[in-house]
Amino acid sequence: MKRILITGGAGFIGSHLCERLLAEGNDIICLDNFFTGSKDNIRHLIGNDHFELVRHDVTKEYFAEVDEIYNLACPASPPHYQYNAIKTIKTSILGMINMLGLAKRCKATILQASTSEVYGDPNVHPQTEEYWGNVNPIGIRSCYDEGKRCAETLMMDYHRQNGVDTRIIRIFNTYGPNMDQNDGRVVSNFIVQALQNKDITIYGDGSQTRSFCYVSDLVEGMVRMMNNKQGFIGPVNLGNPSERTILDFAKLIIELTNSNSKIIHMPLPKDDPTQRKPDITLAKKELNWEPTVDIKDGLLKTIEYFEKKIKENK
Repeated sequence: MKRILITGGAGFIGSHLCERLLAEGNDIICLDNFFTGSKDNIRHLIGNDHFELVRHDVTKEYFAEVDEIYNLACPASPPHYQYNAIKTIKTSILGMINMLGLAKRCKATILQASTSEVYGDPNVHPQTEEYWGNVNPIGIRSCYDEGKRCAETLMMDYHRQNGVDTRIIRIFNTYGPNMDQNDGRVVSNFIVQALQNKDITIYGDGSQTRSFCYVSDLVEGMVRMMNNKQGFIGPVNLGNPSERTILDFAKLIIELTNSNSKIIHMPLPKDDPTQRKPDITLAKKELNWEPTVDIKDGLLKTIEYFEKKIKENK
C-alpha cells in the first residue's frame, strides 16, 4: 500500500485517478480547492477508510508524508483559466514549487499533468516531445500555456539539481464522465447542446483538428508513467492519435444523440490551435501504452453521464 497525494483530485481527471488508485488498495489524499472540482465527483469515495478529502489551495504550502504525488491542480478549460489569469499561473508555478518541495522532503515520486498546450499553435504535425512549441507568451491563453511550460522547467530543474524523482506527461484532449457541463470544452459543449437540441457552436469553419482520448485510457497511461522503473522521466505525450476535424466531431455528436441541433459558426478565438494530434511513439516504447477505447463507445458513456446530470439539474 502506498500513500498517494492527488492535487485537483475532485476534478474531472483527478476523480477517475482517485477511484483507480483507491481500487488498487492505496491510501489516497485528495487535495482540491473546488474552483473547478466538485464533491459530486468523489462523494461516493468519502467514507472509505483509505480516502481523505482535504480542501486546500496548492498555491499555499501543504505538509504530509506521502510516497507519490500526482499534481493535477489547475483549471484546464479556457473560460475557467481565463476567469482569473493571475491565479491560474500562480497555481501552475507556485503549486508546482510547493509540490516539488514536498516531494523533495518526502523523497516521493511526483508526476506533473502537463498539457498539449505547451505546443501552442504547432508548426510541426503531429507533435512529438522534441518539439519546443509555438506559444504566444503574452496572449489570453498564455496564463495556462506558459504556466504549464514553466512547471515542466521546474520539474526538470528539481530533478537535475535536487535529485527529485519527477515524471512529466503532456495530456491531449480528454473526455468522459465527470466533465463539468459548463466548462466550455468542445466535448461537453457539443454534447450538452445536442442533448438540449440547441445550436451547436463551432468556432471558426470547423476545419481545425483535435484528437480525443477517453479518460480511462489516460488514467492507465498516468499510472504506467508513475510506476515506470526504467528512470524514464518524460515528457511523454498521452493522447489519442486518431485525428478528426471539429466539424466532423460535431456531426458525430448529433448522430449519437439523435439530436435536431443545427451547426452554427462563431469567430475563432485568438491563438486557438488549428491542428492538434499527438505522436505517441514514445509512450508505446517506454510505457507499452496506447488508447484502447473506441471514440463511439467513449462518447456514448459520456452522453449517458450528461443526460443524467441534465435531468438532475432540472
